[in-house]
Parts: sequence; structure tokens; C-alpha cells
Amino acid sequence: MNWMKYRLIYFLISAAVVGAGIFAYFKWGLSLGIDFKGGALIEYQVGKDFSTEEAIKKIENPSIEVYSIQKAGENTYLVRTNPLDPHYRENIGIVLGELTGEATELRFENVGPSIGPDLIKKTIYAIAIAASAILLWVTFQFKSFKFGVSAVFAMLHDSLVLLGSFALFGHFFGAEIDFLFVTAMLTILSFSVHDTIVVYDRIRETRKKVGGSMTEMANMAVSQTMVRSLNNSFTIIFMLVALILLGGTSIKWFAIALLVGTISGTYSSPFVAVPILVSWDVLQRKIKRS
Repeated sequence: MNWMKYRLIYFLISAAVVGAGIFAYFKWGLSLGIDFKGGALIEYQVGKDFSTEEAIKKIENPSIEVYSIQKAGENTYLVRTNPLDPHYRENIGIVLGELTGEATELRFENVGPSIGPDLIKKTIYAIAIAASAILLWVTFQFKSFKFGVSAVFAMLHDSLVLLGSFALFGHFFGAEIDFLFVTAMLTILSFSVHDTIVVYDRIRETRKKVGGSMTEMANMAVSQTMVRSLNNSFTIIFMLVALILLGGTSIKWFAIALLVGTISGTYSSPFVAVPILVSWDVLQRKIKRS
């Protein structure tokens, strides 16, 4: 199949998804969790559902700032606030009891920010160093700078998709960025590069055995690896969907982040990294001819 014939369509799809995420990021930003801001996390079992907006208005005062109130299960809610002492913590239970008839505290955590600005900066440096190392290693292994740059662009694509998705999820569904999200992002970056290298390796083998233009070799490589890539990804996706549906509240958004990253990584390897490689090669040949 002539996969690379439609590479402009692949670029447009990626541009639309990444563009929507960038818009969401600058419009609403990311909703930071307790790991970044610090605060209290309290889980309540209540008698009935209630209006979270009304509850926030009644709870908040100069000493209590409510970050969010989210439904965690059947008649259970998670309340996230600034750090609290026992007196103000009791006030929240009283307000919820008045609204629902009953409010039983199931869990309480009062934590400081475990991911401060310094650690965020170090994480960004680590990603930059890793991207540079991947660029050099892929360039060395495949004897071409084009391979390395294309792989890093695909990795950047997956990062932007994941960040943009959580900007949207945070605005519409209350998803928060926490330590598990950082873990999911680093995991997805490694998955993305691994899948890309599999396709690149098939291009290298095709060049040695058959030869041909970069477009022809890329089409053969994508066709040969597509079934393997989909099978591998679907086994991961099935597991993540099960975690989302059956897992606890604490890992729900972690699993969703992995799911988004897995889907994006599966797409970016054949439809972002390889088309960039082919487009670069075609452009380079046109420049040489002119």
C-alpha cells in the first residue's frame, strides 16, 4: 500500500489535534494537583448527590480554599483544599452533612507540594537531555541525521498531544496534573521512540536487501510493521481500558494518560516520524536537482 501518498493528510490530522491542545493549554492552562500545589485531600461518603457549586460557596472562607469537589463513586466525593487543621476539616464535614443529610469521612491526606518548581525544571532538563541523546543515538545507528530528527519530532508530537489532552480534560472533567501524570508522560516517550525505531529498522533492512527510493522503502516498512504495531498497542489499550473502568479513583487519570499516549504513539511512529523522514528526503532530492 502507498502509505506515504497521504502524508499531507497525516500532517493535517496531527496539526488539528496538536493545535486544539495548544489552544486549550493557553486558554485554560493545566489543572495542577496537590502534588504541585500542596493541600488537603478528603474523601466523604454522603447521603445523596449535591450541587458542588453550592457546597464550595458554603465551605470557602478566609481559612479554607476549595480547589475542587469531584464525584469519586456512588455517593462518594473527593474534596481538595489548601492545607487544613482539624477544626476547619470538621467544618467541611458539617457543611456536606447539612446538604446531604449524612457525611462520613473516609480518607484524609494533608500533604505538601512534592513536585516543586525546581523539580519541574529538572524534569524539563532531563527530557531535553534524553531527546538529545536519542537524536544522537538514532543518527549514529541509522547513519543519517534525518532519522534522529524525525524520531525526536514524533516524540515531541506525543508530548504535545498528551499535554493538550489534559488541558481539555482538566477544563471539562476536572483532571489534574500530578506525579503520576509525569510518570505517564516519561513512559509514553519511551514507548513512542521504541515503536519508531522498529519501523526505522525495517527501512534499514529493506535498503540493504531490496533498495529503492525512501518513499518505496517507507511504504514497505509501514506495511510490514503495521499489524505487529497494532497488535502490540491493542494489548496495552485493553489493559488500560480495564484499569479505567474497574480501577480506583487514584489511578484513573494515570491510566487515561497512558491510554492517550499509547494511541498517540501508535499513530506517530508510522504517520508522523516516517512521513517527516520521507518529506525531508523528497525535499532534499528536489533541491539537489534544481
